[in-house]
Amino acid sequence: MEKKWYVVHTYSGYEQKVKEVLEERVKTYNMEDQFGDIIVPSEVIMERVKGQVKKSQRTIFPGYIIVQMDMNEDTWYLVRNTPKVTGFVGYGMKPTPLPEEEIKDLVYAIQEGKGKIKPKIRFDKGDSVKVIEGPFSNFTGSVEEIKPEKGKVKVLLNIFGRTTPVELDFMQIEKM
Repeated sequence: MEKKWYVVHTYSGYEQKVKEVLEERVKTYNMEDQFGDIIVPSEVIMERVKGQVKKSQRTIFPGYIIVQMDMNEDTWYLVRNTPKVTGFVGYGMKPTPLPEEEIKDLVYAIQEGKGKIKPKIRFDKGDSVKVIEGPFSNFTGSVEEIKPEKGKVKVLLNIFGRTTPVELDFMQIEKM
């Protein structure tokens, strides 16, 4: 039987722990041949904590992991009775497998985003911001343009009585 992909609902914030425990349970019960990959879709983000810039992982779908497995009574029971698992996505006792194309797209998107670091704070055009780092420190302005692929924003600052567009890094500004 071919392994299919299923979405498993977990306690939010415990996705990585559930993955580790599930992998351990699969080994303990000698069911490696009935399971494939277990994915916790996540991305790397940058955030400012106490003035320091830190990288961290953010789960894309909080409360969900994706498991490749042969669905039968034993595998269903093993996953369903893993601590912090609340169930499968689907109807009652019959989980719905995800189409293979969706999984390929998801895995591709995760792989594409692995090298790209995203800021935790999202900015919108027109947001009031304060520059917290660099030569324009303590200046305030408004967001004119957002360049997420570069991690930059164009901010209109009032310098010497004139509005001047300045391109800054996401980490150099904060919302007011």
